[in-house]
Amino acid sequence: MLPNIVSRHSTFAAAALAAALLAGCASTGGLQPQDKPVAIDTLHTQRSLADVAVDPAAWPAQDWWKTLGDPELDRLVDEALAGNPDMALVDARVREALAQAGAADAARKPTLNGGAALAGARVPPLLPPIASGHFGTIRYGYLSFKWDLDIAGGKRAAWQAAVGNARAAEIDARAARLKLSADVVQAYLNLGGAVVQRDLAAAELRRAEDFLTLTRKRVAAGIDSKFQLARISGETATARAALNAAGNTVHTDRIVLAVLLGKGPDRALDITPPAPALRGGALTLPADLPADLLGRRPDVVAARWRVEAAGKDIRSAKAAFLPDLGISSLAGLIAPTAMNLFSLQSRFYTVSPALSLPIFEGGRLRANLAGKDAAYDAAVAQYNLTVIAAINQVATQVDDLRALDAQLKDAAQARDSAAQAYELAMKRYQGGVGNYLEALSVRQELIGAERGLAALQTERADAWVALVEALGGGFEPEQDTPSLATAGAGGHDNDKAIR
Repeated sequence: MLPNIVSRHSTFAAAALAAALLAGCASTGGLQPQDKPVAIDTLHTQRSLADVAVDPAAWPAQDWWKTLGDPELDRLVDEALAGNPDMALVDARVREALAQAGAADAARKPTLNGGAALAGARVPPLLPPIASGHFGTIRYGYLSFKWDLDIAGGKRAAWQAAVGNARAAEIDARAARLKLSADVVQAYLNLGGAVVQRDLAAAELRRAEDFLTLTRKRVAAGIDSKFQLARISGETATARAALNAAGNTVHTDRIVLAVLLGKGPDRALDITPPAPALRGGALTLPADLPADLLGRRPDVVAARWRVEAAGKDIRSAKAAFLPDLGISSLAGLIAPTAMNLFSLQSRFYTVSPALSLPIFEGGRLRANLAGKDAAYDAAVAQYNLTVIAAINQVATQVDDLRALDAQLKDAAQARDSAAQAYELAMKRYQGGVGNYLEALSVRQELIGAERGLAALQTERADAWVALVEALGGGFEPEQDTPSLATAGAGGHDNDKAIR
């Protein structure tokens, strides 16, 4: 009868102790994220993009620059992707993130360690049963086993967060490749524009020299004055200086390409400029642009992975508030001499299941969880900023292309009209009918029209490349990209159990 009473009292005491421990357990009350991912249906684009041609196949291909049909450009992009130091940097960051994910995965698994040692000691004679004041040695070997069962899922959540960050790093590398390819294409097209400007400057110098020759003849014939001759001589010198400046711009643009290729300045000398007709593609947008853009932009997808990882970090932080169960064991052999070490009497072993529960941590756990909540809010805010910037970037580039297409039509017409007017003015000037000021004015109008048209063509090519980049540049969405409809939900599991 007495043992039963004692047993019941012991059970009651254990239950009371457990209740007291749980009552004093650290709490997550009042801690939670504050921000939410932006809903795509709130970012309207119907009116802004209403009159733009739509084609379901308008998403850029991964090798989108090949649509320009320039083999030299294809080689330059491949060379840049293989040799630019930025690519080595982002690849190293990917490997680092994958290694961290591997370390987080390893922390979830059991460990087995072994060791052996020879130890010597002198025990004071106050303890005669042990060594009686003599120096002695002991030999031992052991194997230790440890396994945290992770019953609250904290280590699993930490591993999932590390995997999410690794995926984000991988997609950052894809984004860096997109940026580099776009920079190479833009630099190549800018080089073509610079060559056109140089050719225009050379043509203008020839016109100025022809004008100078003709003016000398007119001065000799008494038709024009030396003042007009001095003026056209100055204009010829200005045209020669403009040609030199345009040639320097061509060389500078080649250097920009060499830097993007990860090569020295001599590589720039071997780059063949593009043909003047290389100006970019038509203005066409994909169907279902706002929704599909979220999976087509690598920076947006990377931001989504970071939100997912931040949610898992919250779950890992909350798991620290819950009880945890671990198992450890130690087995080995121990003996004072090597001859006795491998006898049955020398063996020893222990098995130690252990339950741990945080009761008072001085606010450490709550501070850690508050930090994870703030990090989640920061990841969501960064995601929202990226999404809003992505959609508005597309709209901006569409507006630029529409405006540039309209300007190019007017600029081409103005150039043609100026060319006709110049031809007529020179015929009149050569025939002695027109005057110097009329011919000079028409020539300057032609210069401005030609340079303006060439600048608009280069600007239009840049805008097309920027639109391709804004549309994701051929990035293909992954099947396991996280959905943010329930983003952060993993961070709120077990709330009732914790609080």
